[in-house]
Amino acid sequence: MKRGIGSAPCHHGELLQGVFLDGQGERRAGLVTLPLDAHGTRAEFLPRPGGAIEVVPHDRTKALRAAVLTRDLCADRLQAEPCGGELRLLGDVPVGLGMGSSTSDVIATVRAVADAYEVALGPAEVARIAVRAEQACDPLMLDGRPRLFAQRDGRVIEEFGARLPALIVVGCALSGGRPVDTLALPSLGDEQIHVYEQLRALFRRALKTGDRALVGRVCTASARLGQRRLRHPDFDALTAVAARSGALGVQIAHSGCVAGVLFDPASPGVHRRLRLCSRELERAGLPATRTFSTLPASVPVPASPYEESFHGRAHRRGDRPAGSGTSRRAAPVPAVRDHEGRLRARRRTPSA
Repeated sequence: MKRGIGSAPCHHGELLQGVFLDGQGERRAGLVTLPLDAHGTRAEFLPRPGGAIEVVPHDRTKALRAAVLTRDLCADRLQAEPCGGELRLLGDVPVGLGMGSSTSDVIATVRAVADAYEVALGPAEVARIAVRAEQACDPLMLDGRPRLFAQRDGRVIEEFGARLPALIVVGCALSGGRPVDTLALPSLGDEQIHVYEQLRALFRRALKTGDRALVGRVCTASARLGQRRLRHPDFDALTAVAARSGALGVQIAHSGCVAGVLFDPASPGVHRRLRLCSRELERAGLPATRTFSTLPASVPVPASPYEESFHGRAHRRGDRPAGSGTSRRAAPVPAVRDHEGRLRARRRTPSA
């Protein structure tokens, strides 16, 4: 066996989440995530004799479960003895904000262990392991195409097409960046399934026709429905900022506090709108965290004067929020922003 390497991205919350009907007419919790390519987890698996697997940092219990499940699957497939080893995780996914940090850990782990065994696992197999490891998972084992994904079943309910329409997102965090214990939230009610199915149909139409305004309306409606569970006290402030800055709408993480204000990059005065949005978020106590786009990386995104990026080793021991299988807490958003400001200041300072 060899040293195994794996990686996985994260996301910026959801565009749509609710209860939907699958192809057999069964009700399934489902979501459509907003991809974010700038962050992710990198896993390294170092095989060694014996059956025990250790993980560094030691609190990554979900990743450890994923490592054991993947090790056992690969060993059984090769008719080999299960090995032990050390799993090392590094990443820059902000934790506790609903950006899929746990799933990113798990998928990177699965890929690293499978790589050590030189066993190819398809997305469906990776998804099944991820669900077993953390009860529900985000569709980070798939590519960035928009899909309605059943997070508790680890399978796709509907494919919406090749890509999202062009959007610019000004990110922020609600509730002061406080983490959300996902498993403690009340379940989505089946009584609203007709509403979610209507939003699904509108989202499908919006992507088929490239209607960015309709995408914004669907995302905002989904976010409002999510408020029945999340109850962010500053959600109304977020939507007010979006209205004042001429945005298409808002999106939020339905299992965290990350949020985004959505803009049409082709709208008149988009640079001015982005600057206004960042200023208004500051005034509302919702500091802008990152401006990014669903456009290809080769297309430049208009910069905001308040733009911040989440970089650095966000995965540190003691960073996960409390909840099943996790024991870390997230740094408050202002602390992240101060750290990034110091990094930029150092880069601007000429060396002696």
